[in-house]
Amino acid sequence: MSKLKNETTENQILEAAKRVFQSKGMDGARMQEIADKAGINKAMLHYYYRSKQLLFEAVFKHAFSLLAPQLNAILNDDSSIEQKIRNFTSNYIGFVSKHPYLPNFVLQELNRNPDFILKIKENKGFPNIDKFKVQVEQEIKNGVLRPISAEQLFINIIALNIFPFVGEPLLKAFTNVDDEGYKILIENRKTEVADFIIHSVKV
Repeated sequence: MSKLKNETTENQILEAAKRVFQSKGMDGARMQEIADKAGINKAMLHYYYRSKQLLFEAVFKHAFSLLAPQLNAILNDDSSIEQKIRNFTSNYIGFVSKHPYLPNFVLQELNRNPDFILKIKENKGFPNIDKFKVQVEQEIKNGVLRPISAEQLFINIIALNIFPFVGEPLLKAFTNVDDEGYKILIENRKTEVADFIIHSVKV
C-alpha cells in the first residue's frame, strides 16, 4: 500500500512539474508552485526530488523514455528507408501531438544547459542512426535514392517534424488558422512530410 501511495505521489509531482515547466520554463519554475499543483507541501516535494534540476531531469527523462525507444526501433528495423521515413514521421507527430510541450521543453534546456543532452544520450534506447546510415549508402548504390548524406537526410526528417511544434504561434499567424485548423494541418503532416522527403530523395 505504501509503495502504491509513493508511486501515486511521484506521478502527481511529475505531472504537476510538467505543467509548470511547460508554462514557466526551467528558470521561471518554482518548487513551491509545483508542490501546490501536486497537492503536497514543499517538504514532501524535496523528499522526492532534492532540487529543481533533478525534478526537471526526471520529467524530461520520463517523456523522452516514452518516445526514444519507438524512434530507435524504427531506425534499426529491417524496413526500407522509405518506410522508415513514413514510420518515423507518423510516430513522432502522433507522440508529440499528445505531448506538445516536449520540443520546446528540450530546446529550452539545451539552450540553458548544452551538456544536458550528454546525460540523456547515455540512456538505453537513445536513437542510434548507424544502421540508418548504412542503409542510406546501400540504397544510393542500388539506385533507389539520390546521392545524399545520411546525416543530412536525418536532419531534414527531424527539422520538418519538429518545427511545426516549436513554431506553432508563428505558423498559425502565417497560415491564419485557429487551434482546430492547426490540429488538422499537423495530423495531415504525418503523410505530407513523409511524401515530401521521399519524393526529394527517391530516384
